[in-house]
Amino acid sequence: MRNRWAVMPAMGLTAVILLVLFSLPLPAQDGARGRPARPTPRWPDGRVNLNSPPGEKGIWGGSGRLAINPRSYEPRTTLNAPIHIDNVPLQDWARALIDFRHQHFLSDEPYTRCKPSPGPRLWTTAYGFELLDMPEMQRIFIVNIGGPHSFHTIYMDGRPHPTGKDLVPSYYGHSVGRWEGDTLVVDTVGFNERVWMNRDALPHTDRLHLIERVTRTDFNTLKYEVTIDDPGAYTAPWTTSFPMQWNEGAELFEYVCQENNLGPLLMVGAEATTDRSSSTVP
Repeated sequence: MRNRWAVMPAMGLTAVILLVLFSLPLPAQDGARGRPARPTPRWPDGRVNLNSPPGEKGIWGGSGRLAINPRSYEPRTTLNAPIHIDNVPLQDWARALIDFRHQHFLSDEPYTRCKPSPGPRLWTTAYGFELLDMPEMQRIFIVNIGGPHSFHTIYMDGRPHPTGKDLVPSYYGHSVGRWEGDTLVVDTVGFNERVWMNRDALPHTDRLHLIERVTRTDFNTLKYEVTIDDPGAYTAPWTTSFPMQWNEGAELFEYVCQENNLGPLLMVGAEATTDRSSSTVP
C-alpha cells in the first residue's frame, strides 16, 4: 500500500495553509448555529439587557447544580459544580437530610407537586424562563415556564426589605435588586420552609438570606452566582455558581403542572416510592 504521508510534499502551499488555519483556536461560538457569539446586548443608555433585544425573541435555560455530590441520585449531573458537597458548611442534621432525600430518590420533593421553588431553582425551572426588565415600573420579573408556571418580582426602586410582622414568609421571598456595573445583584429574605431551594435537595430554613449575582457575559451566556447565608441550616455562608444558556427564537408557552407531569414516580404516594401512608398529593 502506498504510504499516505508520501503525498505530503505534493500537497502544495494551499494545503499547508489550510492545516495551519484548522489548528488555530476558534473564537467563542454560538453552539446552536456555529457562529461567533454575539456581544452582550444593551439598552440605549448602555445598561445590559438581560432579555431579548427589540424585535427578537428567546428564553434562558439550564440545569446548574450547586455542589458535586457522589451520593446524589444522579451523581454525574453534579460534576460541573464548583464546590464539593463535603466542603459545604452544612449542619449535621442538614447533611443527614440531604443524604436521606437522595437515598429515597427525592420521593417527597415539593417541586413535583407544582410548588414554587425559590432561589437557585427559580433560575433552573424546567423549560426555561424569561427576564422582563421594566424600568418604567422599576421592577424586574422572572417568568417561569415549568413548575407552577409562576413569576417572581425583583424590586429595583431602592426600597428596603419589610421587617417584623410586615415580612410575611413566602415561597420566593422578598427580593430587592441593584446594578453593580453589568451585574444584577439580588438580595432576598423572607422565605418559608415549604419547598426546596434547589434540585440538589439542599435544605434551608426561614432564616435564609440569598445574595444572587447575575451577569450576561455574552449574548448566549448568563452567569449565576449565589451566596447562601442560613444560620438555621449552615455553619457559615458559602458561595457557588453555574452558567445558563440563551435559547434563541424560543418563547414562553402555557404549562399546566398537573396535566403535564412526566415524573409520576417522584410524587408522594406513587407506587412503591412512597414513604408515607397517605396517597394524597397536596
